[in-house]
Amino acid sequence: MTDKTSPTTFADLGLIPTLVERLEELEYSQPTPIQSHTIPYLLEGCDLVGGANTGSGKTAAFSLPILQKICQQDKPNSRRGNTVSHLILVPTRELASQVAYNVKSYSYHLRNEIKTVAVFGGVSANPQMLALRGGSDIVVATPGRLLDLVSSNAIKLDQVQTLVLDEADRMLSLGFTEELNKILALLPEKKQTLLFSATFPEKVTSLAQHLLSDPVEVQLQSAETSTLVQRVFSVNKGQKTAVLAHLIKQHQWRQALIFVNAKNSCNHLAQKLSKRGITAEVFHGDKGQGARTRVLEGFKSGDIQVLIATDIAARGLDIEKLPVVINFDLPRSPADYMHRIGRSGRAGEVGLGLSLIDYDDYHHFKVIEKKNKFRLEREQVAGFEVDDDQSEAYFAPMKARAKPAGTGKKKKKRNQ
Repeated sequence: MTDKTSPTTFADLGLIPTLVERLEELEYSQPTPIQSHTIPYLLEGCDLVGGANTGSGKTAAFSLPILQKICQQDKPNSRRGNTVSHLILVPTRELASQVAYNVKSYSYHLRNEIKTVAVFGGVSANPQMLALRGGSDIVVATPGRLLDLVSSNAIKLDQVQTLVLDEADRMLSLGFTEELNKILALLPEKKQTLLFSATFPEKVTSLAQHLLSDPVEVQLQSAETSTLVQRVFSVNKGQKTAVLAHLIKQHQWRQALIFVNAKNSCNHLAQKLSKRGITAEVFHGDKGQGARTRVLEGFKSGDIQVLIATDIAARGLDIEKLPVVINFDLPRSPADYMHRIGRSGRAGEVGLGLSLIDYDDYHHFKVIEKKNKFRLEREQVAGFEVDDDQSEAYFAPMKARAKPAGTGKKKKKRNQ
């Protein structure tokens, strides 16, 4: 697409003075590229697909036009029943809470006019049902809890004017397909639909087309302009924990977010680090919502230095000035790799995304590189060099690696 404008201030984007004043108070000095490229179109009511690196300001990009639309179009006290005018769908509880918090912050000077409610599972539905009474301007929701509230007649979706899918690639994935289809069936046909994410795999992009009407597409992902440094260390099988502990102690990072792939792996790794003198908290889906909230708040405040998490922490969470993210286990999805490391290097801050790979990870990391269109030098940690009998497998081209012996009929044929 071609640029509509080249704005240098939020006022240039066409935002009303009340919102501009609030952004100045929040020290938003000038629009980020995703905000500059999308807000003028959103104010016009266009459907839109917005892709930009994590930490690039996507929440403000879709929230500010919604707030302005409410101020300019809705009459005072126009809410009625249990309806909602603008619906933002997100994949996790923590992201629902965070997005709602940001929306309320942007609308601080309009707080008596705009009602924003966050609804998500893991906590009692009763307070959320009470909050929805009398209608809401903006609801930020996870799909499962939203459908529960619909079935309880606590909320109606037939008056929705704007639908936002935040972390849209995840929302359009198989895990949410059934719930999302049920929600879409309850929404009016005429509405503004916005999809925002850091990654848009081709399959997801094609799937999204039926949701949108003549959409504007803005794709601004760029590794070249990122402030995030990526590194990958090859290690011997079974030595990841030792290397991880060494790196944490050597670099003395103020904080570190470590990703693993399973809930029990969080606890197991925390125990092994504890034996090496490193205290770590864990964050995964089996923890109650109260515990998850306390851990996340402790990490955001800096009271927790090392946090071990599953991919529920990979999407949209904003940890201010987080110095490093470490992939102890590689993510199963190449797209999740970008979301994970994107917890660091946000909002222009310098960050580090570090991955530990052993022999079993080698091929999968090649897939991650190919899908995300980058190539990293394989490094080694001094004192933990890869054994000679494995080094060729790490550093030689894939085609040069020996193929494993076959099985079944092929093996029998060779033995004849």
